Amino acid sequence: MVRKEEVKEQLELLKSKCSAKSYQRLLDLDNPKLIEFVGEYVRLCNPLSVFVRTDSPEDADYIREKAKEYGEEKELSRKGHTFHLDGIYDQARDKENTKFLLKEGEDLSKEINSIEREKGLKEIKTLLKDSMKGKEMFVLFLCLGPVESVFSVYGVQITDSAYVAHSEDILFRPAYEVFKKRGEGIEFFKYVHSAGELENNVSKNVDKRRIYIDLSDNTVFTVNSQYGGNTIGLKKLALRLAIRKADKEGWLAEHMFIMGVRDKEGRKTYLSGAFPSACGKTSTCMLEGESILGDDIAYLRKQEGKVFGVNVERGIFGIIKDVNPDNDPLIWEALMHSPEVIFSNVLVKNGHPYWLGDGRLRGEEKQSSYPHPNARYTIRLSTLKNCDPHLEDAQGVEIKGIIYGGRDSSAWPPVFESFDWVHGVITIAASIESETTSATLGKEGVRKFNPMANLDFLSIPVGKYIQNHLEFAKDLKNPPLIFGVNYFLKDEKGQYLTAIEDKRVWLKWMNLRINKKVEAVRTPIGFLPCYEDLKILFKETLNKNFSKDLYQRLFSVRIKANLEKIERIIQIYKTRIPQTPPLLFQILKEQKERLEEALEKDNEG
Repeated sequence: MVRKEEVKEQLELLKSKCSAKSYQRLLDLDNPKLIEFVGEYVRLCNPLSVFVRTDSPEDADYIREKAKEYGEEKELSRKGHTFHLDGIYDQARDKENTKFLLKEGEDLSKEINSIEREKGLKEIKTLLKDSMKGKEMFVLFLCLGPVESVFSVYGVQITDSAYVAHSEDILFRPAYEVFKKRGEGIEFFKYVHSAGELENNVSKNVDKRRIYIDLSDNTVFTVNSQYGGNTIGLKKLALRLAIRKADKEGWLAEHMFIMGVRDKEGRKTYLSGAFPSACGKTSTCMLEGESILGDDIAYLRKQEGKVFGVNVERGIFGIIKDVNPDNDPLIWEALMHSPEVIFSNVLVKNGHPYWLGDGRLRGEEKQSSYPHPNARYTIRLSTLKNCDPHLEDAQGVEIKGIIYGGRDSSAWPPVFESFDWVHGVITIAASIESETTSATLGKEGVRKFNPMANLDFLSIPVGKYIQNHLEFAKDLKNPPLIFGVNYFLKDEKGQYLTAIEDKRVWLKWMNLRINKKVEAVRTPIGFLPCYEDLKILFKETLNKNFSKDLYQRLFSVRIKANLEKIERIIQIYKTRIPQTPPLLFQILKEQKERLEEALEKDNEG
């Protein structure tokens, strides 16, 4: 309950910090809870001034110019393009210091990082105290998903970084007018960010960097960081809050792309897909010839007995490493010609950005402190030539297939389909493993468990999350088909068996299966493509011959490797995941029995 006296005090404070125009904008919202929230952090963070952003292009221009004025962004040679540098120790998500604030007695699981709520609030508020002194606070009103739709989740971002505010404007839909229309009846997530004390325009005290998520109050706090993954509140930080909300309301908030795949008649089928990092997620949804509706986060809801999905964002905060005109022509063109791009942590020479894997850097430049391997670009999705026209549809698009991928050198085939929804959720989605590379850890082949490619962002127990997926399709007559993909299968010599472009064929096969155009081979792990269908698809799609020998090498079921995988997954759920649905063990047991029966037949043969 908001006290009138408290709101009155907050209004007096806000009036002293805001211009007359910004103050009136807050009054026009007619929302005491919002006034209390903004006022509380104005008092705590003590900014010099407060700017309240509406949906107008003029306000977007103001923030963009402030980012350059403050030195957070610098202009490049191409008009509308800027670059931003984070501190050298502030260029990635800080997993260790990203924690959920939990009340006494609350428990998510040991897989999820947390801290006692009162202790965490005391620490973060101490760090935020006077953190904006001498700086301007920006207050933004934003929407996750298309505005005024069943998918819409609203948020208020407070930040002292014009770069963060500029990034939010590119990535998310503005929603001040919705807040104004709905008044105190609107629900919203809250985000409070301060870069903290600055030195040479970067966060100085990164050793005191904290990213805390208060589940009780739907609030995210970040301090002493500028890197977008820690500070752009509506991205992965909001995903954590949305997963909690979806759990209560019966929908799914997922770490998924959405794309449209066309058949040779031009019919488009929408699929969503979840992949751990460095497993082919972006390269899949950006394929030339198909359309992209989203590259990172999706909300899925049931409507009229079908599953519909939307892209939470309207832009891309993407890894730029290895983007070049040969491998990523669509992104390359957007980066070269979009009217507005923010490059972060790249190398700049003569007003032009360079990055690792762009095909232009010389050896000595690659060794410099910039560009960073996690250098990024921020653009609007609409600037891509293959952007799907239904990006802003309030109803979303019907999702007819869901893809899960991992980095697996020995077990999964390049593409396969589950027997049904439950089988897919358990043996594919909940069993994702991703092998590390020598480039990341110095040790190759270490398998990282990552159910639904969403483990880092879960705000509910893993067992509950899996149960939600199992129940999601219970009342659906024809739920989306579930597919597994694996672009990293190797032969006995350690050489990859598939080419980068082959994924175009796997997608075309999924489209045919969804639309009941081809049959499939039933195996112990699911349905596999028939050779003749792939032979035709390789010729039509890539103008390549596809031999029977290669087909057999790719799609022979690796029985022992799959049995070993099942044993690993069972042990993980038995020892690390409390409250695992019993059905998971039953389905894995049945798959194990099918594989053992096939192995016995092989031995007899």
